[in-house]
Amino acid sequence: VQLVESGGGLVQAGDSLRLSCAASGLSFTSYGMGWFRQAPGKEREFVVGISRSGFSTSYAESVKGRFTISRDNAKKTVYLQMNSLKSEDTGVYYCAAYWAVASSVDYWGQGTQVTVSS
Repeated sequence: VQLVESGGGLVQAGDSLRLSCAASGLSFTSYGMGWFRQAPGKEREFVVGISRSGFSTSYAESVKGRFTISRDNAKKTVYLQMNSLKSEDTGVYYCAAYWAVASSVDYWGQGTQVTVSS
């Protein structure tokens, strides 16, 4: 199983960024997908999740109204559109696949760095 993230980078506060996660080696529609992030010196935290069908989503309070998750099951890809970025959004963003719930991740991507300068 491989989850390969892309799209990270260095941006200024207020800018937008779109992350992608391409999945292979798993039955994509059997898994919920999510994004987690880890800031320097902090634990990894849940950011957003999307159901197998894509009809249900869940967001951390800190990103509601700014981030949008979506998935394309035909392309086996999940996206994270991040708008109005803040310095506190800085961290390594990880794509995750979970069969049951987001608190029990089955597969992780390698992570992509997002740095927001203020």
